[in-house]
Amino acid sequence: MSPSAPTPPVTTTPAPQALTHYENFPVASLLCPPHLRPAITAIYHFARTADDLADEGEVDVRTRLADLQAYRADLLASTHGQTDSGRWRSVFAPLQHIVQTHQLPVQLLTDLLDAFEQDVRYTHEQRRYTGETELLDYCRRSANPIGRLLLHLYGVTDPLSQQQSDQICSALQLINFWQDVSVDAQRGRWYITQASLVRFGLTEADFSPTSHNQNAALLIADNVESARALMLRGAALPMKVPGRAGWELRLVVQGGLRILDKIEALGCATWRQRPKLGLWDVPVLLWRAIWMR
Repeated sequence: MSPSAPTPPVTTTPAPQALTHYENFPVASLLCPPHLRPAITAIYHFARTADDLADEGEVDVRTRLADLQAYRADLLASTHGQTDSGRWRSVFAPLQHIVQTHQLPVQLLTDLLDAFEQDVRYTHEQRRYTGETELLDYCRRSANPIGRLLLHLYGVTDPLSQQQSDQICSALQLINFWQDVSVDAQRGRWYITQASLVRFGLTEADFSPTSHNQNAALLIADNVESARALMLRGAALPMKVPGRAGWELRLVVQGGLRILDKIEALGCATWRQRPKLGLWDVPVLLWRAIWMR
């Protein structure tokens, strides 16, 4: 097993801004190796800012896509030693340093932008995912790059570990979909596939806030079961990640599984109510993390 990445040299590069958005998993937490916190925070700040460009505010779709293209251009400029626009200096100044210091694969960062642009287009065009293969391809670009970037920082690069990381990250993305059905529907986003609707004899109207359709709950339950199985296939990875980072990853896995427990406790009716983690869940997560093998 490879050691953790070396401590970055002291730099005067501006620090990335703090992250304030809710997450199911810790970001640059106290368990993270201290010398990697700036790198992890820079990566998440890059991703979160792009997500805000795709999601936040009242701007039209043309502006969102133009902003994401400009953001991509600044990413490529800054990581290739060229001058960027300066529009997102608080993002790209620390990210440029982190990419150079740790030799991060830039392709993983552009994959994330591909996914954000897809979200904008699909929402605007009211496109729907046809089946699981198409949805998992989205997860490959929207979630898996984060896990692979973190593994790169931790010095864990073998193919099996990368596969397990992909399984954990795709599971987390799917868990977020089934947790956020009510939220996404209000935004015009739809991750329940057409194949699932046909299989359970449903339409999108069956997921309206006032619906009590039992088949809708069965559809969510089926997706919850699949997400849990995918998470468990990757759950051996934390024991291979060295030191405190491995313990943080244990909590990532257990956080995702705990959300699935909460979805099931609500009867899987997440189009009516959104479950989330709270302080009372912390002892449960810690206990389960300790007993992971």
